[in-house]
Amino acid sequence: MDILSLAKSVAGRVEAPLTDLRTVTKVLSNPRMPVLLALSKGFVEPVYRAAFLASAAGSGVLAALAVRPCDLDSLAERLGVPAEDRPLLKQWLDMGVKLGDLGRREGCYRLRSLPAKALAQGGNDALAAALEEVLRFHVPALLNGPCMLREGRRFSLDDQDGLVIARSTRVVQPLVEEAISRTLDRTSPVRLLEVGCGSGAYVRYAAGLNPRLSALAIDLQQDVADRAAANMAEWGLTDRVETRQADLRTLDVQPQFDLLTLHNNIYYFPRDERVAALRRAHDLLSPGGKLLLTTSCQGGNIGLEALNLWFGYADFGGPLPHADELTDQLEEAGFRDVEAIRLIPGEQFHAFTGTAKRAVAYA
Repeated sequence: MDILSLAKSVAGRVEAPLTDLRTVTKVLSNPRMPVLLALSKGFVEPVYRAAFLASAAGSGVLAALAVRPCDLDSLAERLGVPAEDRPLLKQWLDMGVKLGDLGRREGCYRLRSLPAKALAQGGNDALAAALEEVLRFHVPALLNGPCMLREGRRFSLDDQDGLVIARSTRVVQPLVEEAISRTLDRTSPVRLLEVGCGSGAYVRYAAGLNPRLSALAIDLQQDVADRAAANMAEWGLTDRVETRQADLRTLDVQPQFDLLTLHNNIYYFPRDERVAALRRAHDLLSPGGKLLLTTSCQGGNIGLEALNLWFGYADFGGPLPHADELTDQLEEAGFRDVEAIRLIPGEQFHAFTGTAKRAVAYA
């Protein structure tokens, strides 16, 4: 479409005072205008849509509309929005309509777009959380990086929402479960220590594979540990699984565990403290006990690079590991028979295993 045709199209859609064809042509002839229009359609609108979908999924709006279309008052009651703020909720919902993710008919809102319908399905909660993680944590690192360096600011653990992270990491749940399945003894009694338990889903999976398994599940963040404990109660596992807030580095328990797992969290330890943390893990294992560690490594897709960037700007933890580097650190910490297995061909997601070096005691 040439400038004159575009000007006529715009002039037919806007109100005065921008109705003069010459004025519209002048505006659109500005060399910056095509760039602005391209940015708006190609970059800005997708960002708005991603933000709306993440919020709609996290707040429960998509789940409610997946059951049936709802009017404004029904959604407001579900979300706990007071009456005086319902006009603002309507404005937010109408933005979803304009973006094409919601529809509205006879006063009721409904799901319209394929992404909205997909994220509304309970089985896709991890994808919804991953989208929220990108917008709430990865984007600020890209947006604020230079300013943070100039001002000497860093992200802290409080800048993360542990519950969102626990949900989003379940995107790789099938891969982690495969690694657990390969490592876990299915028949003998097993005492498991899960470090960074998140929702507790992996402990639940291990408990399902081995009915003689008992576990201690710990997480650094209190709200995450509380949620995991609630999940254990819901799953009927409280008699087999103890859940608490704790740090591996200061955990005061006896070396009694047959298996110790760390899933998607080695980068929460600073690089120069990882050997010490892994040595602590080694020392908590019984003779011949095994460690299973799953993690994304450097050199992966753009999402992993963004995660790596965030931890580079954090005042805790450190960069994603290199696979060879982590193998060396495990051996330095005392593990023998260390193996690294790439769980996705062509991607940097690995499972690392090792055995405690102490000799097995036989009766």
